Amino acid sequence: MRVFTTLPQENLQAVAAAARAVEAEGYDGVVTMENKHDPFLALAIAGSVTERIELHNGVAIAFARSPMAVAEVGWDLAGATGGRFVVGLGSQVRAHNERRFSVAWTPPAQRMREYVQALRAIWRCWKTGEPLKYEGEHYRFTLMTPNFTPEPIAAPPPAVTIAAVGPAMLRVAAEECDGVRLHGFCTRRYIEEAVMPRLAAGLAKSGRRRQNFEVSGGGFLATGPDDASVARMFEWVRQRVAFYGSTPAYYPVLATHGLEELGHKLTAMVRQGKWAELAAEVSDEVVHLFAAVGRWDEIAGAIERRFGGLSDAINARANPEVPDHLPPDLIQDIRRLACPFTGFAPL
Repeated sequence: MRVFTTLPQENLQAVAAAARAVEAEGYDGVVTMENKHDPFLALAIAGSVTERIELHNGVAIAFARSPMAVAEVGWDLAGATGGRFVVGLGSQVRAHNERRFSVAWTPPAQRMREYVQALRAIWRCWKTGEPLKYEGEHYRFTLMTPNFTPEPIAAPPPAVTIAAVGPAMLRVAAEECDGVRLHGFCTRRYIEEAVMPRLAAGLAKSGRRRQNFEVSGGGFLATGPDDASVARMFEWVRQRVAFYGSTPAYYPVLATHGLEELGHKLTAMVRQGKWAELAAEVSDEVVHLFAAVGRWDEIAGAIERRFGGLSDAINARANPEVPDHLPPDLIQDIRRLACPFTGFAPL
């Protein structure tokens, strides 16, 4: 199993030292998010001061950017890092697209399918010299002159992964992408019953192997060096479960466990502005559905029980407020856990 962590995106001057430490500690790579900060800048810095770790967006908001803009960033980062950059994209929900990014909303799955196809077409043009000709319902790219064609790179174009929760986006991930980034708001049963069958069908349709398709995430970690640290993280997970559970798009996860009423109650509380009261509605039993829980001396076994055989990669530090990285020996214990993924297929 691969183990990733995050970077201090809020302070770009701290990125170089943090990235060197991540590499020295034995992590497989770093993941950046697009919450408060740009998801690409920190990876450019990290890539320039490291030699081994992979650099992932987890995720960049796709529809706020043209595929051409992402293709350029991906091409430059892949070339500068010897192919260590992996594009991670997410659609975000309608309200954020329309009201935070001022982007027109259309059904996201087909649009994301075209987005990934357009990226591949642009990179093929730059890599092989074939004419750029991609024409879909949402995106159209037919112009690429020598003046705007970037220099060749020795590395292959980046692998592409997308965030997916529902059936339509899971199909797009399996049929078009190199991996899927599962939301933390997942349970093991939901992954087994709702996610994996759809991924298997999509991979079969596209003629690709599970070994070359990475499943990332799908839950939270509540861990630390002692019981008090675990308890603090457990409460953080409770808050996240309450927050995400209030979003109707995530009701299917709750429904897997007969918890639809919890979702409706949380949504009603949000509409009443009762944000501070959400977490109290989530029981310990429900938190355990969404997380691997235990001290550092226990967590490898808990990760195997919660994620084993399903997820290929986990983010050890999804909570940016937690400063501690995992001990290097624990990282290696987790990396020894078996998983189906063996590496991205050459593009």
